[in-house]
Amino acid sequence: MIDVFRVSRPGPYTTVQDKGRYGYQQYGVPPTGALDQFAYRVANLLVGNPQGSAVLELTVFGPALEALAEANIAITGADMPIRLNDDPVETWTCFKIKSGDRLDIGLVRSGCRGYLAVTGGIDVPVVMGSRSTYVGAKVGGYAGRILATGDVISCGEGTPMRVPLQLPQKFIPRYAPEIDLRAIPGPQNDFFDQGFTTLFSSEFTVDTHSNRMGYRLKGPKVAQRAGMPKSIISEPTLSGGIQVPADGQPIIVLVEQTAGGYTKIATVISADIPLIAQAKPGDRIRFSRVDLETAHAAFRRQEHVIAEIGKYLSGNRRR
Repeated sequence: MIDVFRVSRPGPYTTVQDKGRYGYQQYGVPPTGALDQFAYRVANLLVGNPQGSAVLELTVFGPALEALAEANIAITGADMPIRLNDDPVETWTCFKIKSGDRLDIGLVRSGCRGYLAVTGGIDVPVVMGSRSTYVGAKVGGYAGRILATGDVISCGEGTPMRVPLQLPQKFIPRYAPEIDLRAIPGPQNDFFDQGFTTLFSSEFTVDTHSNRMGYRLKGPKVAQRAGMPKSIISEPTLSGGIQVPADGQPIIVLVEQTAGGYTKIATVISADIPLIAQAKPGDRIRFSRVDLETAHAAFRRQEHVIAEIGKYLSGNRRR
């Protein structure tokens, strides 16, 4: 274990996250993990880590960090201004830091969340199979909380690599304030008739009361069929489920919920969850109806792109 950073400014909501904590929902423990799994996995690939290594997830405004050791790092996800000492650094790039360097990550220009990976991975205790932070129960991560000024961040042993190494533009997502999310009807779509049409033909705005548990949307009321109950017996939830509470304003469930009693009119496909992760309050969302075959094809395409990125990076490190 190597002490790699001291936190000079933590940012509003910086946490340790990894691929997630699975197998404990029946005990009320949500999966947590990085919201944008694409940007998270690519950050690890850039620094030569296994894709499931722990990183820092940065929300809206990044931290300022003092380097305590030499290391390779990469920051992916949201377009955030980065300065290493007095020099600008690009996102989606692997670069080197050395002891005494100052790394300052500013306010997002587009997107919402960034992912800072360091060779060797962020080293915090494994709790229930994961290093991810669940702030709501003070589980995992750095003492179960968001980072604070003065915290010292450690990493594992890493392998030195040739840097800087920039990811080609064709692999880098662009985060726009207008977002189209593909969704599959159900599991309770039979509770809706006109409301179903409303969901797939209207524009919704991301509300300020949105977080890692779920994104609240504002827009036309998504009404249930007359006579249908306003809630159901609580059942397990999955990321992407579109809940419709009594007020008819949809909520997209994310990674910090285990069960819910609202009807779920549709489910955002897994390949589009990273788009939700990068949405900010005020961004506009529309839903497109797709079938299961389309969802599977989108997942395979995303996995193919990640594999292609891995091959590209491996090939360039050998040159």
